[in-house]
Amino acid sequence: MFLLPQWVKLGGPVMPLLLFVSAIAIAVFIERLLHYHRAQINSAEFLNGIRTVLKRENVVEALSICEATPGPVPRLVKTAILNHERGREGVREALEEAGLLEVPRLEEKLNVLATIAQIAPLMGLFGTVLGFITIFSDIDSAGINLQKQKLAEGVWQALICTAFGLAVAIPCYTGYNYLVSRVNSIVLDMEKASTDILNIVTNRPLPKSQ
Repeated sequence: MFLLPQWVKLGGPVMPLLLFVSAIAIAVFIERLLHYHRAQINSAEFLNGIRTVLKRENVVEALSICEATPGPVPRLVKTAILNHERGREGVREALEEAGLLEVPRLEEKLNVLATIAQIAPLMGLFGTVLGFITIFSDIDSAGINLQKQKLAEGVWQALICTAFGLAVAIPCYTGYNYLVSRVNSIVLDMEKASTDILNIVTNRPLPKSQ
């Protein structure tokens, strides 16, 4: 059974590149996973708290709660409260503009995972081609005197690069789809929260913002 250092050595010059992009993919996935974990809150509970505070006409406290709570939903709620004097259409426009800013933040770096998932098999294929080039080059040079070890090294390089390229791409693609599902879930929370806070701030007159 070969260990990773042996695989890297036998895999040829493409293997360090595959290891590098796999490390990038792991770092991006963990960072995005933690970001989404912080961003996705219990929207219903949060809005109930905001509704209770606004019923007491305490706009300052409601804004403080929004600022102290991480994630796009509190930022949208804060936007609605700050623009409540503009009327229903004005608040709706402000929420739409704020939402357009929040979605790219959520999707940030996902393209890195998608790109790695696409190019990793191609990098592995490139390493495979280099391995076969090495084999045929050795055959051309040594002819029938080619040592079995040289032939085996070329075959190992071809097989290892193909396998490792797929081993990088499959988790990347899976992780990308999982993170996209998390983004979609957060966006749905944002849309529902926007509708709820729009009704909250426009159905009940609030004190003017200071």
